Amino acid sequence: MITASRIVLAGYAEQATVSNWPLRLLLVAVVVAAIALALWGMRRGWVHRTQRQADVPAPADVPPPTALLSDPVPGLFAGTGTHGDWMDRIVVHDLGVRSRATLSYGPDGIWLDRVGARSVFIPEHAVVGVRADRGVAGTVRDRDGMIVVTWRLGDRVLDTGFRADASADHRACLDGLMSTYAAEAS
Repeated sequence: MITASRIVLAGYAEQATVSNWPLRLLLVAVVVAAIALALWGMRRGWVHRTQRQADVPAPADVPPPTALLSDPVPGLFAGTGTHGDWMDRIVVHDLGVRSRATLSYGPDGIWLDRVGARSVFIPEHAVVGVRADRGVAGTVRDRDGMIVVTWRLGDRVLDTGFRADASADHRACLDGLMSTYAAEAS
């Protein structure tokens, strides 16, 4: 018969002692240094990208929405990239910052009211086209999972991505935008 004292003693095991503290501390320091170096490199790349994109003009100020053709659609602002190069994220003027947003549109343009970042207004005359795509600005979704608005900002042609939270809202928003603005010719 097994007694309680034997179970307690059998469950008690001595932990192994660390025999080489200097080596362990050195390995921890190497890992911390590698993480710090990676973070420094990411920050440096972001700053250099900002400097390279200094010629991108600031978007128009966001006017109050008038004569909306839809209710605001909640979703994700995926970012803005250079048209034709979905990996080239535009980082100046908060255009590359992913954020929660609501999309509204009307005959005057498209409003992207963002949370935690500068809101974006795309005037009607700047819209080149609207399409459904897999991704924009380094963000990839399922087939036709992203609403991509192609528009002009100064001399640049940009792609801005938005994904609605609900699939029914996503399809309705895409259809409404494509009927209001010309679908992009590929």
